[in-house]
Amino acid sequence: MTRALPAPRLAAVLVPVALALSGCGLKPLYAGGKASPVAATLGNVEIAPIEGKSGWLVANALRDRLGAMGQGGSASRYRLTVRLADDIVGLGTRSDDSVARERRSLRARYQLVDAAQGTVLLDATAGSDAGIDVVGSEYATIAAENSALERLSETVADQIVARLALYARRTQPQQP
Repeated sequence: MTRALPAPRLAAVLVPVALALSGCGLKPLYAGGKASPVAATLGNVEIAPIEGKSGWLVANALRDRLGAMGQGGSASRYRLTVRLADDIVGLGTRSDDSVARERRSLRARYQLVDAAQGTVLLDATAGSDAGIDVVGSEYATIAAENSALERLSETVADQIVARLALYARRTQPQQP
């Protein structure tokens, strides 16, 4: 049986821990909300067209995330170009040599470009995988492949936006 610490002892333990954490130098990435320098940078990113169905899904997910930071009507300072590799590979086989499981991979190579100068500011990759069970119904398998692509597109977009936010934070002047 566990016993709870009395309130004075609990406070004596938690206060030093809280003080130690407050001095560790961690700062919220989006401190200041839409007025923050990071949000201002992300709101000034234009997404170049991306080829294919997976490109359409990733571009929409990026627009949803970056549009929430949008500067509304101002010319974009940055352009984001993304090239995708979407692949499905059969993994397991049944006794009749049919595929039992697939892995869908979505990989992105993206570049953040200064729109005025054309210089590449960030060149990075993102990616994710999903497992798909291949069942007797071809319709169900295709539906599972499409659902996996939708989830992968969201994941890849999240990774790209997180990396762009880190870049924006690193390149912004430090505030006290």
